[in-house]
Amino acid sequence: MPRCLGHPGTKTISSMSSRTSRGIAYERLPCEDGIDTAREGSLDSDIASPNATHDEFPDRQRVEQSLLRKVDLRMSILVLIYVLNYIDRNNAAAARLRGFEDDLHLEGQQFNTILSILYVGYTLMQVPSNMYLNKIGRPSIYLPTCMAIWGFISVLTGTTKGFLGALCTRFFLGFVEAAFFPGALFLLSKWYKRRELGQRTAILSCGIMISNAFGSLLASAILDGMDGIMGFAAWRWLFYIEGSMTICVAICAIFILPDFPTTATTCSWLTTEEQALAQLRMEEDVGEDDETEFSKGGESGLKQAFSDWKVWWLALAMAALNVLLSFNAFFPTLSATLGYSSTVSLLLCSPPWLFATRVAFLASRHSDATGERFGHIVVPLLVGIAGFMMAMATMNTAVRYLSLFLMAQSYTAFVVYWAWASNSIPHPTSKRAVALAFINAFSSLGNIVGSYVWPKSWGPSYWNSYAICIGSGALCIIMSWIFRQHLMRLNQEIEAKKIEGGLSKDFRYLL
Repeated sequence: MPRCLGHPGTKTISSMSSRTSRGIAYERLPCEDGIDTAREGSLDSDIASPNATHDEFPDRQRVEQSLLRKVDLRMSILVLIYVLNYIDRNNAAAARLRGFEDDLHLEGQQFNTILSILYVGYTLMQVPSNMYLNKIGRPSIYLPTCMAIWGFISVLTGTTKGFLGALCTRFFLGFVEAAFFPGALFLLSKWYKRRELGQRTAILSCGIMISNAFGSLLASAILDGMDGIMGFAAWRWLFYIEGSMTICVAICAIFILPDFPTTATTCSWLTTEEQALAQLRMEEDVGEDDETEFSKGGESGLKQAFSDWKVWWLALAMAALNVLLSFNAFFPTLSATLGYSSTVSLLLCSPPWLFATRVAFLASRHSDATGERFGHIVVPLLVGIAGFMMAMATMNTAVRYLSLFLMAQSYTAFVVYWAWASNSIPHPTSKRAVALAFINAFSSLGNIVGSYVWPKSWGPSYWNSYAICIGSGALCIIMSWIFRQHLMRLNQEIEAKKIEGGLSKDFRYLL
């Protein structure tokens, strides 16, 4: 019996050669032996209806489970990359405890400038980077290449002799690191549906907290055991070793990271049924195939993103949130105010971040299950504000250490906020790529401001620093509430009209 395309026993799918129609639609045709077959058609024709979907995937649940399992396994390396991303970004804070400032003869605000200059390069590069990633469609090559470069730059930081050298390496470190986080968010949004995205974004973002926990342990081991070896100071070994680790993982990531579902190379690790379902899932989730927007080019996505006020509002809210979270870069300094040695201070950094990782994971999972975002952002922020108030009120060692736990868990708001941002800009692909990059880039201005919120002259109580963090947290909460009210109005309009802007009548913004 001849086997025809579309028969349940056949696994054949071909990709459209034109970039303007890279998805797949099916037209049912008779076969000479009486079995229906499917012919690949243009996206301009009717896309398969939900009933047709069941015809194409009679065992959809099994295929979908297999697809998600494979994608989850490959995406898991993003967590390791993000851990190394933050370790390379924040190792200057640990190096500060073992002679970084003295050896480079830093004075006044020069250390803070070295921290803040990273975010200048980080801000400049993100939007062009995501536009380029959307154009080439090969994150498996692009992201690891950027990773290897920033690992090399981190190694070079260990060779610097003064303020200017450290300033240059930190600027270019941020310039190259800018490719990763918005690119990773964009990659996740190309594979996972809205109600699957929160937990995956949370797992990725937990890389920040894991890096703070285990990065402190690693830094403690290096700084305590490598001083003077081969004539190098311990803090230089910190940059050499951690930068080299990044380069090694980058090489491995080339062979693990997936490309987009519509990229031909994806077929090498997915069956044809799984790749077709991966594309169909995204079409169902937003009610249209946003790859049809590809023909409009990257400029269209840029224009659409910048003309949507939601993008600007989210960017401002995230900037305020990053000011609150600025304590992250100074966590070893805050731990040192407890009065212990540098080694013990670094070790004490780990438990708060392990606790924060657990809280973020559980909260984001519950957020996905309930489809609610706002409350899962506000509650961690309020708890974090309570931690700031505790630290302001006393210099008692036990109370201030407890406050570090409450501060650290406020990163849960950051985790859920990124899922909310991705949900709130569902299509088209080109717009989402620019929007996510711009939000992350603009919000990095909060990191630049935050780099100057913790001067040594305000220590050891850091009362003024905590007050600034409380104010920025309150601003973020207010802006989040206004944003939620706007999404509620949009949902009411969708309900009334049944369809808006090409979105399916089943689409709703998550609140």
